[in-house]
Amino acid sequence: MPAVSSLLKTTGAVGLGSAVAGIGYASLIERNAFVLRELTMPVLTPGSSPLRVLHVSDLHMRPGQRRKQAWLRELAAWEPDLVVNTGDNLAHPKAVPAVVQSLGDLLSLPGVFVFGSNDYFGPRPKNPMNYLTNPGHRVHGQPLPWQDLRAAFTERGWLDLTHNRREFEVGGLHIAAAGVDDPHIDRDRYETIAGPASPAANLRLGLTHSPEPRVLDRFAADGYQLVMAGHTHGGQLCLPFYGALVTNSGLDRSRAKGASRWGATMRLHVSAGIGTSPYAPVRFCCRPEATLLTLIAAPTGGRNSDSDRGRSQPSYSVR
Repeated sequence: MPAVSSLLKTTGAVGLGSAVAGIGYASLIERNAFVLRELTMPVLTPGSSPLRVLHVSDLHMRPGQRRKQAWLRELAAWEPDLVVNTGDNLAHPKAVPAVVQSLGDLLSLPGVFVFGSNDYFGPRPKNPMNYLTNPGHRVHGQPLPWQDLRAAFTERGWLDLTHNRREFEVGGLHIAAAGVDDPHIDRDRYETIAGPASPAANLRLGLTHSPEPRVLDRFAADGYQLVMAGHTHGGQLCLPFYGALVTNSGLDRSRAKGASRWGATMRLHVSAGIGTSPYAPVRFCCRPEATLLTLIAAPTGGRNSDSDRGRSQPSYSVR
C-alpha cells in the first residue's frame, strides 16, 4: 500500500507544518498585535453626563518588552476621564520601573486599581496541559515587589481599592467605588467592603482581578452598576466561531472577555488583557487589548430596557 503510506506521510507533514505555523503566529504576531477597543455601556444613573473610562489589565510586564511599553505610553493620548487597572501588572522582580514609565501620563489622571496574583508572585513554568485540564492549579513563584508598585501608583494619586470603599468626583460625576483582593488565590475578603453602595452616586463601580461568580454576586447584591475585572486573558487560546476554551476562573466561557449582564441590573466588563505569562507567550484569536469604555446614562430607573436583556455584548470598534 505505498500510495496510502505516502498519503499518510504527506497528511502528517501538512498537519505538523500547520501546527508549527499556528504556534509561530500566536507567539510572534498576535501576541504583539495590541489593540484598543471602544464600546459604550449604559450604566450611569439617569441624567448623568458620559464618562470615558480606560480599562487596562494583565500587563505581565518584563523590563525588555519595548513594543508593549511603547504601545502603553500612547494610550494617554485618548484622554480618558478615569483609568481602571485590574491587576497582574508584573512578571519580573525588576519590572516596576517599566510599568510606571509605560503608564506614563495615565498616572496623572484619576485612577483606581486592585492587584492580581501576579503582582504578588512571579510566574513559574508549569505543565501546559493544566491550562485545559486543571485550570485551578496554583503554582506560586518568587515574591514580587508589589509594595513598590502600590507606592508608585498611590504617590501619583491613584486610589488603591483593595478591600477599600472610596467616593470621589470625576468629570462632575460622583463615583462610589470598592474592590477586593484577588479571588483567584482566595485573598478576597468581601466582608471588609460589604454593604449597599451609595445610592447618591452617578456610578457605583466594583473592581476585582479574577471575575469569580461568588464575588460578582456580592457586588450585585450591594447595588453596584458595573464591575470590572481581568485575569481571563479572554481565554488566550480561542477557536474561530467557538471562542475561549477556558476562562481560568469560575466564569463561563461566554463572558471570557468584553461586556455582559450579571443579574438583573449589574454590568460586567472583563478585559482580555495586554500580556501573557513568559512561560505561555501565545495568543490565538484573542489579541492583547485595552478598552476605552464610554459610560452613559442607563434607561430611566437605572434598569436595562427590554431590548437590552440577555447576554448579548455591545459591539466593539477597534483601533
